[in-house]
Amino acid sequence: MTTTAPHPVGVPPAVPVARWTPVELLPPVVLVLLAAVLLAPGHGLWFDELFTAEVGRRPLGEILRAIVSGEGTTSYLADVPPSYNAPWYVVVHAWMALPGLGGDTSLRVLSVLATAGGLALVTRAVTRLAGRPTGVLAGLVVATAPLLLAQAVEARSYGLAVLATGGALLGLVRWLQEPPRGLLLFGLAGAGTGLAHWYAVTVLAAFVVAALLLRGRAAVRVVAISAAAVLPTLGLVALNLLNGTGARNAEHLRDTGGTFPDLAVEAWAGGRTPLLYLTVGLAVVGALRGTGVRVVGTCWLLVPLLLLLAGELVRPVYHPRYLLAGLVGLGVLAAAGAAALPRGARAPVAAALVGLSLLAASPLAVREPRERSDEVVATLARLQRPGEPVVAADQRSALGLDHYVRTLAPRLRPDVVLPPDDAPADADRVWLVRREIDGEPVPTDDDGILTAAGLSLAEERAFPATRTDLVLQLWSR
Repeated sequence: MTTTAPHPVGVPPAVPVARWTPVELLPPVVLVLLAAVLLAPGHGLWFDELFTAEVGRRPLGEILRAIVSGEGTTSYLADVPPSYNAPWYVVVHAWMALPGLGGDTSLRVLSVLATAGGLALVTRAVTRLAGRPTGVLAGLVVATAPLLLAQAVEARSYGLAVLATGGALLGLVRWLQEPPRGLLLFGLAGAGTGLAHWYAVTVLAAFVVAALLLRGRAAVRVVAISAAAVLPTLGLVALNLLNGTGARNAEHLRDTGGTFPDLAVEAWAGGRTPLLYLTVGLAVVGALRGTGVRVVGTCWLLVPLLLLLAGELVRPVYHPRYLLAGLVGLGVLAAAGAAALPRGARAPVAAALVGLSLLAASPLAVREPRERSDEVVATLARLQRPGEPVVAADQRSALGLDHYVRTLAPRLRPDVVLPPDDAPADADRVWLVRREIDGEPVPTDDDGILTAAGLSLAEERAFPATRTDLVLQLWSR
């Protein structure tokens, strides 16, 4: 049963508004099931996730002071403040305060649940725009996308960005079909996009462009609400510029010479050529012939890409996950393209699209850990004798060591030495945890101190990973 939404004079009637049914929960359920498989290996947290855990467990007042001042929360993170994505750490703090939560897995579950919530909202919005088959297919395409799955199971803010994007989309759709309903949701969720991740605010701009194209002057309220919604993000950016952390991550970004839209779409498809071609081909069909969602989906994909492409003229901005919220529009357009095909081709093409996505995402189930600090601490707990110093030689080693000593081996705590403190020169045996780059330990002051004290390298155990390679060394006389 459907109801026809009212529409402004001179504007074509909106499509019938489909009532909600439980089948629209299929995409978020699929995402949760896939995430459960990906979380099953139980890999330890890596540096970005460890930073989330470290900051989130601090008192709220301390977190807020660190955000405003641009100072780190510990001695070895003095130059790494939680000012980037600051609202994420406040959300994590609240999550960890709930009874029974706060462990490594629960932090990742928070991201999964936020992503699933965003998928539910996207499915509902596309269903209202283009009908239930297209809405559910769009949700499934996004739920099985390799890039989204990889980010959904990590304890970072991209799940919140997807959640806010879904809320803003649903608010926009409600306004398009039943004005002025939806404006409050659009404004609040739109503000959340940029607060979850700076670059996700480009999706808010995309929705504004879509509203202008679809409703012309009637979209003036959407423009005004969006202008207000972007102010918190601008304030957060200004805060980071004022406290000196605005360009801290710039050296980690690469200049793609204007090719990052291609690289981003490739990352969305997991680098699988058949899925890449099918997705892009269907997205083109959806942009040209898709019913209901054509304008919104095209703006959703192109505006973020064009804005960040323009931003690359100023400084490198590229990382595939930075475009995650915008690339969700690619999945929606591909679903609309499949729904626009001749009737006999729709089901086979839709099955191929979802099937290829699952195939491209399957390597995630057997992925290697990004960092193995948990294994380093487990090894230390087995080999280290009480009284033998355990020294972290660098920032990354310190964060992993500190976290997992606290959660897995608290008996090591009295012997742990963290930066800026150096290795003690009066011990007969010293355990040194350090990073490796290109197979060689990163030099530190500890080498000279231990050598001058008459100690030499006696034993070494390597812990290679996909993101951070660690090595555990035993120095003795």
